[in-house]
Amino acid sequence: MYIPAFSINNDILQNISKTEASRAIINSAPLVPAYEKQFQQEAIIRTVHYGTRIEGNDLTYQEVQKIVDGQKVVAHERDVQEVINYRNVIKYLEELWALHDADFTPSDQGFVPNTQEKNPSFVYTQEMLKKIHLVTTNQVLSPDQAGHYRKQQVVLKNSQTGDVVHKPPPAIEVSYLCLDFFKWLNSPSAQTIHPVIQSAITQYVLVAIHPFIEGNGRVSRAFALLILLTRGYDIKRLFSIEEYFDKNAEIYYQELQKTHETNPQIDKRDLTGWIAYYSKTLSIELERVKDKVQQLSSDIRLKQKLGGKQIPLTERQIKLVEYMQQFGGVRMTDAKELLPMVSDDTIWRDLRDLIKRGVTRKHGSTKGAYYTLAI
Repeated sequence: MYIPAFSINNDILQNISKTEASRAIINSAPLVPAYEKQFQQEAIIRTVHYGTRIEGNDLTYQEVQKIVDGQKVVAHERDVQEVINYRNVIKYLEELWALHDADFTPSDQGFVPNTQEKNPSFVYTQEMLKKIHLVTTNQVLSPDQAGHYRKQQVVLKNSQTGDVVHKPPPAIEVSYLCLDFFKWLNSPSAQTIHPVIQSAITQYVLVAIHPFIEGNGRVSRAFALLILLTRGYDIKRLFSIEEYFDKNAEIYYQELQKTHETNPQIDKRDLTGWIAYYSKTLSIELERVKDKVQQLSSDIRLKQKLGGKQIPLTERQIKLVEYMQQFGGVRMTDAKELLPMVSDDTIWRDLRDLIKRGVTRKHGSTKGAYYTLAI
């Protein structure tokens, strides 16, 4: 059975400590977008866009957003299909997570509460891994390759120099390596490891084994996300670490390569440096989400005023609240500049609704009224 080799250093401890602190704030935030959909949708778009861009997809963020929203985009067919596929991968992960989680289950209305008992020991399978690859490469790879382990040797080369930077194990070893890894992944010892560390190990090992002819990066990152979701680190599904990987792609690949070079054998490689990098990436992303949530949450006085309950906001109301948070208040003229494509009547309705909910307070009357957060 595969046994990961790593040690816990101060960098990893500090990164996980920061992650835990951000997670606690996010999970207890009193102001969250309507049923959290706004942040969740943003996280999905970022994951799909940056998760495919780091693999060479040329679509812009706006084009990916349109595709995720179900709109048509005129672009290279493969690029469009990759985006559609990766969005479907996220849906598949959510389905697996929902079946495991006691609090939510998928329905036509999204994820709704349920009363089923939580399965304490989620079983990760090679079938799940293959299904993720099948969805990732749907209509991109041939049917005999999509969802199937590779049957030939592959090498990864530097796109600029042509030098071989990584030679994954022979194809004949893939199924055995995956079998050993999944035995560890489902073992009691793996469940005692912090979810962030287990997720980091999962991403690296799958990249190193390189089970498929193509799409291994997306599949490994997706499976690493599945670990977080099923180990209690869903964090309202408001985060995405794909953006950090893509915007720091050179460092990302350097960290992988440094780990490859620690030992020729995968099961003997020292994963400490990779875990430190991965945990840092997650801590940075969750701190970003935490700051965003805190802007919407105002401060502890607002939370106490609202009785600690979460207030669902529309996307327009989020912008209004953020403006009041930043500048102390908003006038109608400010609101019209902030929401240029929205009618005056709609803005009035949004502001009145915020007042009714106890989030906003009105000062003055008529057109000169000034709106502030009710704290």
